[in-house]
Amino acid sequence: MELEKNRIPDDVKRIHLIAVCGTGMGALACMLKDLGYEVTGSDQRAYPPMSRFLEDKGVIVSDGFDEDNLLYGPDLVVVGNAVIRDNPEAKKMNAMGLNFCSMPQAINHFIVADKKTILVTGTHGKTSTTALITWILENAGLNPSFFIGGILNNFKSNYQLGSGEYMVIEGDEYDTAYFNKVPKFYHYQPALAVLTSIEFDHADIYKDLDEIVEVFDHFIQHLTVRSKLFAYDDDKRIESLLGKSRCEVHRYGKRTESLHRLGKVMTETDETRFEVVKNGDLFGRFTTPLYGEHNLLNATAAVAVADALGIPEHGIAEALKTFKGVKRRQEIRGKKRGITVLDDFAHHPTAVRETIRAVKSCHPRNRLIAVFEPRTHASMRKVFQDIYPVSFDEADIICIPHPSMLHKIPENDRFSSSKLVEDLKARGKDAHFFNDTTAIIDFLVHTAKPEDLVLVMSNGGFDNIHERLLESL
Repeated sequence: MELEKNRIPDDVKRIHLIAVCGTGMGALACMLKDLGYEVTGSDQRAYPPMSRFLEDKGVIVSDGFDEDNLLYGPDLVVVGNAVIRDNPEAKKMNAMGLNFCSMPQAINHFIVADKKTILVTGTHGKTSTTALITWILENAGLNPSFFIGGILNNFKSNYQLGSGEYMVIEGDEYDTAYFNKVPKFYHYQPALAVLTSIEFDHADIYKDLDEIVEVFDHFIQHLTVRSKLFAYDDDKRIESLLGKSRCEVHRYGKRTESLHRLGKVMTETDETRFEVVKNGDLFGRFTTPLYGEHNLLNATAAVAVADALGIPEHGIAEALKTFKGVKRRQEIRGKKRGITVLDDFAHHPTAVRETIRAVKSCHPRNRLIAVFEPRTHASMRKVFQDIYPVSFDEADIICIPHPSMLHKIPENDRFSSSKLVEDLKARGKDAHFFNDTTAIIDFLVHTAKPEDLVLVMSNGGFDNIHERLLESL
């Protein structure tokens, strides 16, 4: 009966979102409010800035999950993927026989509608690639709608309801909802899709790499003949799946035979100049404030998509030059005593390695202090225990804390920060283990010197380490 009620009626006026303070759910609530719906929401810890932002938008937010939040009888309940079946509001929703759906279903129904979807998928680079494509389209006057898992500095937002024909979406492989245990990106039927990479991640819902490959295989096979897929050319897992695709496939990356490939690169302190080659001929020369090969490959994917949409080279170049990046992606949080503090979302071993490499390539003469918080379900598991040590090779000093939420992981599966530090020392690295964030800050205050770069990597708030460190400095 539960799945039979999982639908969206035609006459919706009032919508309630369970777990509304997440980045995606909060953006959806704002978009629905902008479309004229009456919107309420609830979350376990409805705290600023998201709770205040939603309230400023006119979204009524209840602090905590309570069945009373549904007594007014909303026409539709949107259930976030963090919500479990025993959530009191989920139970009340079913008891009342209310219509409900997942976040992707709501996006498809209310936001995408008849727009053409550009979907970016892959283990790494989704947010940055989606942001780049969005800004190129906006700069070209196409006024796209977008829904992204990070704040775009050019828009100061992670969403937009545009008047144009395109909707740009970051396609997450995480599951949809407790009643729909499939990846979120299964819900979209893109006109254009980008696949950046396939690696093991999300160890809390996927048991191994084979399961990850399987969901991407399913995604590729279900792209229609009217779709175009832009696939990274240096990933053997991606390549093994492309033969099953019914749609048109364009490869991008570094190989000479690919349609679009990264050409010559020149890195400077404040910008990177790079070339994109198309079918063996120079397509364009571009300048961007981004640095690191992984970011330039993301930019190459964005160039390929823009070219397919008929955006001229000079328009792409203007957008790349004026792209202001995404919050928490190599973001400078401040500078004190000549010490620069950067923030990055990196948590997967590959992302950590590429982020450190990118920062070091731009500042080769500066000492780089890498501070890494294992916080995701995957990074707190020992599945990556033996892989992380090589991720820090280009850092000069490494600081690793004890994971604050390690109690959520079964004891036999737990990652060990102290063992990582021992392994790093065995590789000749200057690595240090800390029991808490305060100890890291004290160490950095006494260790960091002028011209040093402190790169903080975490997918969470990390006890507000950035501001606390800058204040202490």
